[in-house]
Amino acid sequence: MARLRATERRAQLLDTAAAVFAQRGYTGATTSELAEAAGVSEPIIYRHFKSKKDLFIALVEQTGQDTLALWDREVKAAKGAAQRLERLIKANPMLTGAGRVRYRVIIAAMTEVEEPEIREALQRHLQTLHAFILGEVQRAQDGGVVSKRFSPQLTAWVLVEIAIGFGTLTALGLTEHGHDASGVSVDDVITAVMLHGGSVKPEA
Repeated sequence: MARLRATERRAQLLDTAAAVFAQRGYTGATTSELAEAAGVSEPIIYRHFKSKKDLFIALVEQTGQDTLALWDREVKAAKGAAQRLERLIKANPMLTGAGRVRYRVIIAAMTEVEEPEIREALQRHLQTLHAFILGEVQRAQDGGVVSKRFSPQLTAWVLVEIAIGFGTLTALGLTEHGHDASGVSVDDVITAVMLHGGSVKPEA
């Protein structure tokens, strides 16, 4: 088997750790379990991360970077401020790809972890996501497509909180919570309220 380069090994350890943390929780997972799942020895883990906590913080940070990259791709393909915001609302990282597992870990960690460094990492993560959404809300308000009745800061937090709630309920397997019998989704409702005066209009 070919030996992985350092960057590839680090990425593999992060992906494997996300799966183990999702199953065992942050506090329940051990470095020996993380190493076994990755098919490496514990010293290999410590070559890349100082501790389990350091690995977890790196996972949070990488997940944030991946989310920003996803959102950047989505808004760049949009036409105008309204479509940028609509695409952003629909691009919930908790529902696709690696984000589905990683955000399950992050949400669980919010309730089980008391270590200040991890709590600070989680706070930075949410603040970073908020900052990106804030920029798009401000763009939409300045463009006259979103009301200025509420501050962009508060509006951005509302979108963060809705996305977390929606993603959490989806992870629980509630199959009917995200749409009604006509096929209108939560995303449609949010964009209708924010961008279309309450009238559901599909993205062009």
